Parts: sequence; C-alpha cells; structure tokens
Amino acid sequence: MTKQRAFLKWAGGKYNLIESITAVLPEGNKLIEPFVGAGSVFLNTDYPKYLLNDVNPDLITLFKFVKRRPKRFIEDARKLFCMANNTPEAYYALRQQFNASTDPYERSLLFLYLNRHGYNGLCRYNLSGQFNVPFGQYQRPYFPQAEIEFFAEKAQRATFTCMGFEQVFRRARKGDVVYCDPPYAPLSLTANFTSYACGGFGMDDQTELARRAEHTARKRGIPVVISNHDTEFTRLLYKKAELESLQVARFISPKGDSRGKVAELLALYQHDRNNVVALTPEIRPELRKRLR
Repeated sequence: MTKQRAFLKWAGGKYNLIESITAVLPEGNKLIEPFVGAGSVFLNTDYPKYLLNDVNPDLITLFKFVKRRPKRFIEDARKLFCMANNTPEAYYALRQQFNASTDPYERSLLFLYLNRHGYNGLCRYNLSGQFNVPFGQYQRPYFPQAEIEFFAEKAQRATFTCMGFEQVFRRARKGDVVYCDPPYAPLSLTANFTSYACGGFGMDDQTELARRAEHTARKRGIPVVISNHDTEFTRLLYKKAELESLQVARFISPKGDSRGKVAELLALYQHDRNNVVALTPEIRPELRKRLR
C-alpha cells in the first residue's frame, strides 16, 4: 500500500513511523485514536471503522467539513493560497480574522491556510485561546488537494469527536483497537516539568493514560498501543507493557534548523499477556521521585 500523507503539517506526525506502528497494531473492527492529530495512522491503516478524536475543536471541525463537502471546501480553500496572501501583512491579517471569527466554516478554511503558511506547521494558541504561530516565510506554500480528497474519501468510515481521552476510552468495545499518540513527555525530566504540564498534559495525565491503557487491555480485552519518547520516565510508566524502541529523525533545536535522532517508544498492552499488570498507586510516588 502506498503511504499517504496528511493534508495538514503536524508537529510529531507519525508519517515516518507508519511501518513500525502498523507492525504493532493488532487487527480489529475499529481503530480508536484519542489523539488523532493530522491523522497519519488513520490514513495508512485499513480498519473497517474509525473513531478519531482530538481536544482541538478547530481540528475536528475542519475534518468534519472535509468529510461532508470536500469539493466545496477545496474550491473555497484554494482561493486563500495565492501570492497576495503569502506575505507577513496578509498572514497576520488572516490570522486576526481567524481569531475573531465565530463561523465554523470560515475558521476551518483559515485553519488550513494558517497551517500551511505558518512557521513549521505549528498549531499553538495563547492562554486567551488566540492562534499565535508566526508567519512561516515559505516561497510557495503547497495546496494539498490530492491529500484532502483522499482524506475525505476515507473519512466516510470515520466518526469524529472532540472530548477528553478518558471519555474516548469509555467508548471502546471488544473487537476495537486503541492507538494513542499523546503530547510527548519531555526528554529531560527536571524542574521544567512543571512548566511543561502547563501545556495541558502533565505527569498525572501521562500516568492516567497508562493506567487506562492497562485497564482497557487487561480488564476489557481491548488492545492499546501508546507512542511516546523513550526515556527513563516512560519506561517506568509503561514497564508492564511490551516495549519497542525506535530511532526517529526529528528537529531537536528550538530554532528547528537541525535534525537529530531521538528515541521513541511503542508500548503495547494486550489482555492475553501475563506481564500486563495494573499501574498501582505505589508506582506514582516512584515516578514523582524521578522528577525531583
């Protein structure tokens, strides 16, 4: 099967890890993704049904419009991809228009424009909920028509939701498979972890996700796969899962101008494995000690 790229640029996207992830994912009736992002795993697997979730309402609303009316969306979005809009002045004016808009369709069109014209394909909001990614200065931003068309066709198998991962896990049923690509734990667990947690997915969230994955696999018979950085923290967190370490090329400097190999981890929880046991309360203090 030819690998398919997502129509959105996405930090931490899984396009380059598709072969490793699909090799670990069990077969099932439906793939559930609580953290779908741009959807590379969805696009490169072949389950009969999908439940695709993200806490970003702009992302999920965009996906719903693309699913329902791809031709109209492509026609309208293409108008934004012109040389006149590829300047800092135009970008910041359209970014302001996006932030001021309450119209879901207008926001979806502008979200794609901002994704392709903004710096490094980042998706970032300030504390007031305003999109604040700076202009990307690309010579000719790519309009992903073919990728949108492929996504729209495959999305006919998918249901899109916008809720917390805990709620998504409750919707899983026997025969489903869950793949989780959460916001990654930091590579270095220092005092900076507190500021990292302000981004909305801290140590307690990482721990709760691991606990729910173990419970879902062991008690409910639903396999769960989680991606994360390969660190001492995550190995402790997932120590009762089957682990596979991968080397992945990623931007590693804050300026985004240098690449390096970063180790990533795939943790597989399955109900029929004897070594999958509960993440007990005793593990939590041990995790906290590592963060001091």
